[in-house]
Amino acid sequence: MGTHRRPKPPSRARIATLGMAAGAVSLLPTQSQAAPKPTVDEVRKQVEKLYEEATGPTEEYNAIREKQQKLQGEVDSAQDRLARKQQEVNELRERIGPLAAAQYRSGGIDPSVQLFLSGDPDDYLEQAEMLDRTSSRQAEALGTMQAKQRELAQEREGAQKRLKALEETRAEAAKKKDEVQEKLTKARKLLNSLTSAQRARMEAAQERDDDAAGVSDSAATYNGPASGRGKAALDFAYAQLGKPYEWGSTGPNSFDCSGLTGASWRAAGVSLPRTVKQQYDAGRKVAKSDMQPGDIIYWYNDTQHNGMYVGNGKAIHAPRTGKNVEIVPVDSMPFFAASRP
Repeated sequence: MGTHRRPKPPSRARIATLGMAAGAVSLLPTQSQAAPKPTVDEVRKQVEKLYEEATGPTEEYNAIREKQQKLQGEVDSAQDRLARKQQEVNELRERIGPLAAAQYRSGGIDPSVQLFLSGDPDDYLEQAEMLDRTSSRQAEALGTMQAKQRELAQEREGAQKRLKALEETRAEAAKKKDEVQEKLTKARKLLNSLTSAQRARMEAAQERDDDAAGVSDSAATYNGPASGRGKAALDFAYAQLGKPYEWGSTGPNSFDCSGLTGASWRAAGVSLPRTVKQQYDAGRKVAKSDMQPGDIIYWYNDTQHNGMYVGNGKAIHAPRTGKNVEIVPVDSMPFFAASRP
């Protein structure tokens, strides 16, 4: 039989050389596959997409906040009622107290038994009548006391339910707020990745696109064909031109889309609900061809974005984070519907 010799192990120097070579090979694909830095135009598109994606959660947040405010009002009212009913119960206890104390002092003997033991017939009749009146008052007081205690228990239970609903709504609002903030934070990080020169180029490109599309956030006064409340609403909206969009804001220094439409019509004496969806549901729907200045326009769908028709195919709206209240062509976004407050 032939002998089998074990191969000679490589030297330490050879192991080191092989290790370095393997490391170099493993690094090469990673270096060659490194993602290229996005261009200014790509950053702009990504930022605009993030801002657009934040508008839906913003309106959801607005709706939750409105619900929260309503619940807070109900909780405050319930707590006031609870305090009043507790005071009523306390006062009844004070009134019933002397009757209970008198019975305790008599040794707990039934008053009718005590009266029966009286030896004076005239005194018996007089005390019997008094006892009847006292018993009636005591029974009435006890009955009232029991009813008030039931009301107090029901009021306390209702207040606890409203408080629980309020806490759940607060948690829901915080979650939706985090969702919006997450998208805005991503957008800021993308913008911060640009140099000042790149930011300037991006802003210049935005201005060129706005000019080409007929978009303007310059100060102006409404001089269109609207009249009455519609004109009052548009006068207010035009006075906000150039003010920044801020999600969740209803003025006076910044607005989101439904915040602007609501504030404008409020200035005209008309109270609108808070959110895009609520304003859509509350308004009388009109065809695009029948729109009048002051009508509210809804783009994309009935929940995402709205503005106000100003006439001549134009609208005023609070667009998105990073932009100001501006005038745009109605068809600059997909038209969904219009309503008249």
